[in-house]
Amino acid sequence: MAQQEEEWFSTWFDSPYYHILYNNRDEQEAQHFMDKLLTYLHPKPHEKIMDLACGKGRHSVYLNQKGYDVTGIDLSEQSIAFAKQFENERLQFGVHDMRQVYKPEAFDFILNLFTSFGYFENETENVVALCAVAKSLKHGGKLVIDFMNTDLTIANLVMGEVKEVDGITFYIKRGVENGFIVKTIRFTDKGKDYCFEERVRALRQEDFLEYFGMAQLKLVETFGDYNLKPFSPDTSERMIFVLKK
Repeated sequence: MAQQEEEWFSTWFDSPYYHILYNNRDEQEAQHFMDKLLTYLHPKPHEKIMDLACGKGRHSVYLNQKGYDVTGIDLSEQSIAFAKQFENERLQFGVHDMRQVYKPEAFDFILNLFTSFGYFENETENVVALCAVAKSLKHGGKLVIDFMNTDLTIANLVMGEVKEVDGITFYIKRGVENGFIVKTIRFTDKGKDYCFEERVRALRQEDFLEYFGMAQLKLVETFGDYNLKPFSPDTSERMIFVLKK
């Protein structure tokens, strides 16, 4: 898809610095969440799972180790090149833009985890992406979207922070601009200055409900955290939507 200029996620997620900055992400929490999801969704061994926006494939690998047939897709060529070393008969990876249909009616479950949605500058593209994802689901299949609880996130936003990782000092600034939560990341490495930006649309529950209607997806349940407790707008850290086609 031709873009006027490069979209922030296509450059930042392909940068080695993205992985340096976030190298301490909590794997145990992620695996605990996936175990809870698997218990709740109860996929059968022959059913197919898509890990949408899979990054370097850690969660796809974990799901596959649990015995499932998993396909991980992501826009980042570097991340997918890394993930391909883990491929086997029941674990595949591919470079793909979620705004385009991957494989029509091919998956029983699609998981979009850890706020990997709402990156697009143009709001209609979020709906385009959701419709494309829905088309890859089999009839009766389920989609899980795990997003931040936006209002709570904004209320607790840490405006400025300095982090040192692997000898690089990252200066991080956060704010809300034109309906996006924006994180600006500045640092210097080997005498060169860098500046990257993360922009995630500040989507609220009602925005998602509108999107789901447009994509003809039926909301089954909304959880509020990685233990799958019910969603409460005032206190929940996450909005985890379970949808059915």
